Amino acid sequence: MKDSSILLRLVHESLLKLGVDVEQIYRKCGVTLSHIQDTKSRLKHHANQVFWQVAEEVTEDPIIGVHVAENLPPYKGQVLEYLFLSSPTFGDGLKRALNYQRLLTDVAQSYLEVEGDDAALVLHTAIGENLNRHFTECITLGIIRFFQTVTNGEFAPVKVDFCFAQPEQVEEYRRIYGCDLTFSAAKNAIHFDRTVLDCRSLHAESELLSLHEKVAGEHVARLEQQDLVQEVRKIIGELLETQEVSLETVAAHLAMSARSLRSSLNTAGTNFNQILSDYRCLLAKRLLVRTNESVEEIVYLTGFSEPSTFYRAFKRWTGVTPVEYRKEKKNSRV
Repeated sequence: MKDSSILLRLVHESLLKLGVDVEQIYRKCGVTLSHIQDTKSRLKHHANQVFWQVAEEVTEDPIIGVHVAENLPPYKGQVLEYLFLSSPTFGDGLKRALNYQRLLTDVAQSYLEVEGDDAALVLHTAIGENLNRHFTECITLGIIRFFQTVTNGEFAPVKVDFCFAQPEQVEEYRRIYGCDLTFSAAKNAIHFDRTVLDCRSLHAESELLSLHEKVAGEHVARLEQQDLVQEVRKIIGELLETQEVSLETVAAHLAMSARSLRSSLNTAGTNFNQILSDYRCLLAKRLLVRTNESVEEIVYLTGFSEPSTFYRAFKRWTGVTPVEYRKEKKNSRV
């Protein structure tokens, strides 16, 4: 499960505004500025969790998520914003945006509930409602601010529910969120008056809406293609030591025909042999540098039947022999 780097970029700007030593945080959690600046990158959600844990440690702020949220820059210039603005009403835009929410994160599976005069956006996560309090606090206020922007200030939260227990700094929460708060709730949710769903967009345009939906759909399709490539890599890793890896065996594990898998990978801009070669190359490099396994054992672990075949492949990948590569990398570490 991964999150779009746009979330981290907004948090990065907020931390700078707060005067936080961001470089210290990034060093400790393995995030680099290139991750943040790459508009197409997606970070594993586990890295997001580690980031917030480290941020709390470095700032010594037990409610760092709330304070970061208070200083978040507005979410602008992304396809989800365009979907809202070109839709006839806020409610229409919200329903469309929920169809494409994985453009921001694979973890959240948020949905809209309407009962009587109350509407609620439920912030459901696929890996537990009470996980990563700072992330939940931050994204909740970020959503509220975004909704206020696309409705020209018409959106106002009536109440916010949080799954986690009431913190000691509850008055600080009330000041920042500006509405009633419920803690130890059954689910994380933002409640608002259902009449806001009928708020008309000043920028509604049917032709632009069709274009924006097309672009959003294309973005999601690319993510799905990346998912398939990652799944193929995962299966290759599972099979490599125990049996010969082929397009047919991987396709069988995916419950696909070999022809269908070949076509899907081609659409994703790659092919099975390239994925297998890249996986073997990366695995061989890691084993040579991070372990004391013999080259003969690494030949077996990377799925080659003959040492000579492995040697030729490795020389093609790196321009040097496995022994030379190991020596070079270990010398550079020293």
